[in-house]
Amino acid sequence: MESVFGGPPADGLASSASNSHVSNEPQLSSQNTGESSFELTHTSNSGEAQMVDVSPKESSKRTATAVCKVILGKKVFDLVLANQMAKGDVLTVAKIAGITAAKQTSNLIPLCHNISLTNVQVDLRLNHEDFSVTIQGEAASTGKTGVEMEAMTAVSIAGLTVYDMCKAASKDIAITDIRLKHKSGGKSGEYFWGQ
Repeated sequence: MESVFGGPPADGLASSASNSHVSNEPQLSSQNTGESSFELTHTSNSGEAQMVDVSPKESSKRTATAVCKVILGKKVFDLVLANQMAKGDVLTVAKIAGITAAKQTSNLIPLCHNISLTNVQVDLRLNHEDFSVTIQGEAASTGKTGVEMEAMTAVSIAGLTVYDMCKAASKDIAITDIRLKHKSGGKSGEYFWGQ
């Protein structure tokens, strides 16, 4: 078996059970082009998956906002707008699903830390121009690691819930443009999509 970094894991398996074979290879970093260097923090020096140790980090207020779009088509859009879907109120159920998902992120994404969220907000807006739903999710915490994954999980699951609630009326529904819109806090500071 070959790892994603080209060489076979020392014991033939991609596990962290035996770390006595730690390589002295450097972490991946950017070429010297004036950009700040970066590292893949979820991999060990030997390329194995690992959870990041956040214990040395300072606690700070952290926020993140993510967005996605669900393209419904006119027929389904009209049903959602009129609250006529057989399964019930699509937007309210998707909102609750998104909030619930944010709180379960570490159970869904293996290397995410289990963090204490101080706030989660999910908003869904119907767009008449393209018969879609825009979903925005915000997560906040005070701690040692960011909440980007919680915000992105919230909008992803809210989008999947919209699909589930509407699939009886049409299978031609697309969940698109899932992305981080903004984050603040932590060592890396503030980030805005497109800047």
